[in-house]
Amino acid sequence: MQTRTPRSIAEAEAIQDELRPLLDLTGPGPRRPALVAGVDVAYAGDRLAAAVAVLDGGTLEVVEQVAVGGPVAFDYVPGLLAFRELPALLDALGRLTVVPDLVVCDGYGLAHPRRFGLACHLGVLTGLPAIGVGKTAFVGSYAEPGPERGSASDLTLDGEVVGRVLRTRDGVKPVFVSVGHRVDLDTACHNVLALTPSYRLPETTRVADRLSRRALAGL
Repeated sequence: MQTRTPRSIAEAEAIQDELRPLLDLTGPGPRRPALVAGVDVAYAGDRLAAAVAVLDGGTLEVVEQVAVGGPVAFDYVPGLLAFRELPALLDALGRLTVVPDLVVCDGYGLAHPRRFGLACHLGVLTGLPAIGVGKTAFVGSYAEPGPERGSASDLTLDGEVVGRVLRTRDGVKPVFVSVGHRVDLDTACHNVLALTPSYRLPETTRVADRLSRRALAGL
């Protein structure tokens, strides 16, 4: 499915409304994905670099990396960030020679004011299982999880559970996990813990972040 670049905020929100019913929020999704892709985008003015890093799901070794540069596709509007990044991210994903079993976005899925963050949008357009792992809370309320790795609490918005606040390192700030497409929340958190053996953020995000920054510097 092709992405469409909207010409206005109203058109962008209409696209989200049109695609939202296509979401699969029950999954269950892969619990032992062989290949996991991380996606991230770095910015400099009106230019960006989108990176996709595919890691072996067992060893977390890098299998393939792709980065592409391009113009920012849409003005910055909270809740519509995906429209800025999707053209370049889809270009990068399309250049892979392997097909990931799971895509981890540096951002949000259902934990979004319109229940359609980047992980949802990317998942619907590609058909790939996708989740979002945010560094901070974008929406919703939650109780602080326990201090131990693996402790978690629900992230709720308007009385609905839209994600989970997950502690990936003992005594370190939690991350905010939400489903995007074709993955349930338990499976999403299981995979995030598997991807964080040494650091707070998933290895997929860490590798994609470094790659996008290097690519941006080379533009």
